[in-house]
Amino acid sequence: CCELRKKFSVDDALDVWGVHGMGGFWGTILLGALADPSECGDAATAPKYCVNPGTVTRSGEQFGKQLAAAVLCAVYSFVVTFVLLKLINLVVPIRPSAMGKQRSLDFTEHGEEAYTPTKAYAAPQKSEETPAFESSAPVQV
Repeated sequence: CCELRKKFSVDDALDVWGVHGMGGFWGTILLGALADPSECGDAATAPKYCVNPGTVTRSGEQFGKQLAAAVLCAVYSFVVTFVLLKLINLVVPIRPSAMGKQRSLDFTEHGEEAYTPTKAYAAPQKSEETPAFESSAPVQV
C-alpha cells in the first residue's frame, strides 16, 4: 500500500494510511476467512486445535459481516476526518509550505523518509537541500 500511494503521488506523512489504515482494513476483513473452523463454535465440544473455541468461526456470513464493518468504518473515518480538517482549516491553514510540495512531507515535517524500501538506510549528509532540524528554532504563529 505504501508503494501504491507513491505511484499515485499521494503524500501521506509517515505512511499512516498505508501501514495502519490498510493493515487494519485487511486484518478486519480476513478475520472472517481465517478464523477457527465451524467445529470450534461450541467451546464445550471444540477440538484441541481450536485457537479461540466458542468465539468467531470462519464462514461466508462472517466474512460478509467483517467486510461490511470494515467498509462502514472506512467511510465513517473518511467523512469525519474530512469535516474536521475543513473546520481546522478555517482557523489554521493545514496546507504544507512550498518546501513541503517540492519534497515529501516525511522529509520536510519529520526530517526522514518512512517505509521507503528503495532508500539507502544511512544518515543523510548535511547539505543545502537537507535542512538542519534544531529544537531551539523559533516557532512562527
